[in-house]
Amino acid sequence: MDYNNDFKHDLEVGQVYEKKLGGIFENSKIEVKADFMAYRTGNVFIEFESRGKKSGISISESDYYAIFILNKMTIEYCIMLSTKNLKKIARKYFKKGKIVKGGDLNTSKGVLIPLKKIVTKG
Repeated sequence: MDYNNDFKHDLEVGQVYEKKLGGIFENSKIEVKADFMAYRTGNVFIEFESRGKKSGISISESDYYAIFILNKMTIEYCIMLSTKNLKKIARKYFKKGKIVKGGDLNTSKGVLIPLKKIVTKG
């Protein structure tokens, strides 16, 4: 799309993407995750196993992941990306050995992914 410094044009473009976002919420499955540590650590925990069974991203049937980054109980950010893209990034960090225990009572396993690798080309 060409650059345009006209508010009316920008408004029209914004409205196109408002409709696209509405379509995502209306027609897609979205996995919602709240991460209470990412704001402090700079890493997101993406679960793939819990209590010895596949879980989280390894069994997700969602089209998108919405990850809420919380500072205490305040939402600082919400990052939304396709599950396909998040799986690709998670596999990369799994292969690098970035596997940690987490979740309730540390009964889950997940990969730690730097936030900056989720919002940039991972």
